Amino acid sequence: MDTKSLCLALLSYGDHSGYEIKKTFEEGPFSHIQEIGFSSIYPALARLLEDGLVTVTAHAQEGRPDKKVYRLNPSGRMALLDALDAPTGPDKVRSDFTFRMLFAHLLSPRTIEEMIDNRLSYLKTEIAHIEACMAGGGQDPGQTFVSGYGLAIYRAMAAYIEENGHELVGASLLGNAAVAE
Repeated sequence: MDTKSLCLALLSYGDHSGYEIKKTFEEGPFSHIQEIGFSSIYPALARLLEDGLVTVTAHAQEGRPDKKVYRLNPSGRMALLDALDAPTGPDKVRSDFTFRMLFAHLLSPRTIEEMIDNRLSYLKTEIAHIEACMAGGGQDPGQTFVSGYGLAIYRAMAAYIEENGHELVGASLLGNAAVAE
Protein backbone atom coordinates (compact mmCIF):
# COMPACT_ATOMS: atom_id res chain seq x y z
CA MET A 1 0.00 0.00 0.00
CA ASP A 2 1.10 3.55 -0.56
CA THR A 3 1.86 5.92 2.30
CA LYS A 4 -1.39 7.87 1.93
CA SER A 5 -3.45 4.67 2.26
CA LEU A 6 -1.37 3.55 5.25
CA CYS A 7 -2.01 6.90 6.95
CA LEU A 8 -5.73 6.67 6.21
CA ALA A 9 -5.79 3.14 7.65
CA LEU A 10 -4.21 4.25 10.90
CA LEU A 11 -6.45 7.31 11.13
CA SER A 12 -9.46 4.99 10.88
CA TYR A 13 -8.56 3.94 14.44
CA GLY A 14 -8.56 7.53 15.68
CA ASP A 15 -6.86 10.90 15.49
CA HIS A 16 -3.05 10.93 15.27
CA SER A 17 -0.17 13.31 14.71
CA GLY A 18 2.48 12.50 12.14
CA TYR A 19 4.84 11.46 14.94
CA GLU A 20 2.21 9.13 16.43
CA ILE A 21 1.68 7.57 13.00
CA LYS A 22 5.41 6.89 12.70
CA LYS A 23 5.59 5.39 16.21
CA THR A 24 2.64 3.11 15.48
CA PHE A 25 4.37 1.78 12.39
CA GLU A 26 7.61 1.33 14.33
CA GLU A 27 6.26 -0.22 17.54
CA GLY A 28 2.53 -0.78 17.20
CA PRO A 29 0.32 -3.38 15.57
CA PHE A 30 1.37 -2.39 12.04
CA SER A 31 5.10 -2.77 12.74
CA HIS A 32 5.22 -6.40 11.65
CA ILE A 33 3.35 -6.00 8.39
CA GLN A 34 4.13 -2.58 6.90
CA GLU A 35 6.93 -0.04 6.88
CA ILE A 36 6.49 3.67 6.41
CA GLY A 37 9.28 6.19 6.01
CA PHE A 38 9.17 9.13 8.39
CA SER A 39 10.08 11.46 5.52
CA SER A 40 7.06 10.29 3.53
CA ILE A 41 4.44 10.68 6.29
CA TYR A 42 4.18 14.48 6.31
CA PRO A 43 3.98 14.87 2.51
CA ALA A 44 1.29 12.15 2.47
CA LEU A 45 -0.67 13.90 5.23
CA ALA A 46 -0.37 17.22 3.39
CA ARG A 47 -1.72 15.58 0.23
CA LEU A 48 -4.58 13.93 2.15
CA LEU A 49 -5.45 17.33 3.62
CA GLU A 50 -5.22 18.98 0.19
CA ASP A 51 -7.46 16.25 -1.28
CA GLY A 52 -10.04 16.83 1.48
CA LEU A 53 -9.68 13.33 2.94
CA VAL A 54 -8.57 14.41 6.42
CA THR A 55 -8.90 17.43 8.67
CA VAL A 56 -6.21 18.82 10.93
CA THR A 57 -6.30 20.56 14.29
CA ALA A 58 -3.28 22.45 15.58
CA HIS A 59 -2.56 22.13 19.30
CA ALA A 60 -0.23 24.73 20.81
CA GLN A 61 2.85 23.40 22.60
CA GLU A 62 5.07 25.46 24.83
CA GLY A 63 8.44 26.15 23.22
CA ARG A 64 7.70 23.92 20.25
CA PRO A 65 5.80 24.16 16.99
CA ASP A 66 2.08 23.40 17.10
CA LYS A 67 1.23 19.72 17.18
CA LYS A 68 -0.95 18.90 14.17
CA VAL A 69 -3.47 16.15 14.83
CA TYR A 70 -5.13 14.58 11.80
CA ARG A 71 -8.64 13.15 11.64
CA LEU A 72 -10.18 10.94 8.99
CA ASN A 73 -13.36 12.41 7.49
CA PRO A 74 -16.11 10.59 5.54
CA SER A 75 -14.38 11.19 2.19
CA GLY A 76 -11.17 9.78 3.65
CA ARG A 77 -13.03 6.73 4.93
CA MET A 78 -14.38 6.11 1.41
CA ALA A 79 -10.88 6.52 -0.06
CA LEU A 80 -9.57 4.01 2.50
CA LEU A 81 -12.31 1.53 1.60
CA ASP A 82 -11.42 1.91 -2.08
CA ALA A 83 -7.74 1.29 -1.30
CA LEU A 84 -8.56 -1.76 0.82
CA ASP A 85 -10.84 -3.10 -1.91
CA ALA A 86 -8.09 -3.02 -4.56
CA PRO A 87 -6.35 -6.31 -5.42
CA THR A 88 -3.35 -7.07 -3.22
CA GLY A 89 0.13 -7.46 -4.61
CA PRO A 90 2.47 -10.30 -3.72
CA ASP A 91 4.15 -10.25 -0.33
CA LYS A 92 7.86 -9.51 -0.37
CA VAL A 93 10.14 -10.87 2.30
CA ARG A 94 13.10 -8.61 2.93
CA SER A 95 15.57 -9.86 5.46
CA ASP A 96 19.17 -8.96 6.13
CA PHE A 97 19.46 -12.24 8.03
CA THR A 98 18.38 -14.47 5.15
CA PHE A 99 20.50 -12.49 2.68
CA ARG A 100 23.58 -13.04 4.87
CA MET A 101 22.75 -16.71 5.32
CA LEU A 102 22.76 -17.00 1.52
CA PHE A 103 26.48 -16.24 1.81
CA ALA A 104 27.12 -18.32 4.92
CA HIS A 105 29.80 -20.26 3.07
CA LEU A 106 31.93 -17.10 3.24
CA LEU A 107 31.43 -16.58 6.98
CA SER A 108 33.13 -18.15 9.97
CA PRO A 109 31.19 -20.71 11.99
CA ARG A 110 31.33 -18.35 14.99
CA THR A 111 29.80 -15.51 12.97
CA ILE A 112 27.03 -17.77 11.73
CA GLU A 113 26.31 -19.03 15.24
CA GLU A 114 26.13 -15.44 16.53
CA MET A 115 23.78 -14.43 13.73
CA ILE A 116 21.58 -17.45 14.37
CA ASP A 117 21.54 -16.79 18.12
CA ASN A 118 20.70 -13.12 17.54
CA ARG A 119 17.92 -13.99 15.11
CA LEU A 120 16.42 -16.54 17.51
CA SER A 121 16.58 -14.00 20.33
CA TYR A 122 14.84 -11.42 18.14
CA LEU A 123 12.15 -13.88 17.07
CA LYS A 124 11.49 -14.96 20.66
CA THR A 125 11.18 -11.32 21.73
CA GLU A 126 8.72 -10.62 18.90
CA ILE A 127 6.73 -13.77 19.71
CA ALA A 128 6.47 -12.67 23.35
CA HIS A 129 5.41 -9.17 22.26
CA ILE A 130 2.66 -10.47 19.98
CA GLU A 131 1.47 -12.94 22.63
CA ALA A 132 1.31 -10.12 25.20
CA CYS A 133 -0.70 -7.94 22.80
CA MET A 134 -3.12 -10.80 22.16
CA ALA A 135 -3.43 -11.61 25.87
CA GLY A 136 -4.28 -7.99 26.60
CA GLY A 137 -7.49 -8.39 24.62
CA GLY A 138 -9.34 -5.53 23.01
CA GLN A 139 -8.42 -6.55 19.49
CA ASP A 140 -11.00 -6.55 16.75
CA PRO A 141 -11.28 -9.70 14.56
CA GLY A 142 -8.90 -8.30 11.94
CA GLN A 143 -6.25 -7.47 14.53
CA THR A 144 -6.65 -10.90 16.11
CA PHE A 145 -6.22 -12.56 12.71
CA VAL A 146 -3.14 -10.50 11.81
CA SER A 147 -1.58 -11.05 15.25
CA GLY A 148 -2.17 -14.80 14.99
CA TYR A 149 -0.82 -14.84 11.44
CA GLY A 150 2.33 -13.00 12.54
CA LEU A 151 2.71 -15.28 15.52
CA ALA A 152 2.49 -18.36 13.28
CA ILE A 153 5.13 -16.94 10.92
CA TYR A 154 7.57 -16.01 13.69
CA ARG A 155 7.13 -19.38 15.40
CA ALA A 156 7.71 -21.18 12.09
CA MET A 157 10.86 -19.12 11.41
CA ALA A 158 12.23 -19.86 14.89
CA ALA A 159 11.47 -23.57 14.55
CA TYR A 160 13.12 -23.75 11.13
CA ILE A 161 16.25 -21.96 12.34
CA GLU A 162 16.46 -24.16 15.45
CA GLU A 163 16.07 -27.32 13.35
CA ASN A 164 18.34 -26.36 10.44
CA GLY A 165 20.78 -23.66 11.53
CA HIS A 166 23.41 -26.21 12.49
CA GLU A 167 23.68 -27.22 8.82
CA LEU A 168 25.02 -23.79 7.93
CA VAL A 169 27.56 -23.92 10.72
CA GLY A 170 28.63 -27.42 9.62
CA ALA A 171 28.89 -26.40 5.98
CA SER A 172 30.95 -23.40 6.98
CA LEU A 173 33.31 -25.62 8.97
CA LEU A 174 33.78 -27.84 5.92
CA GLY A 175 34.14 -24.86 3.60
CA ASN A 176 36.73 -23.19 5.82
CA ALA A 177 38.70 -26.43 6.08
CA ALA A 178 38.72 -26.77 2.27
CA VAL A 179 39.87 -23.16 1.89
CA ALA A 180 42.68 -23.71 4.42
CA GLU A 181 44.09 -26.62 2.37
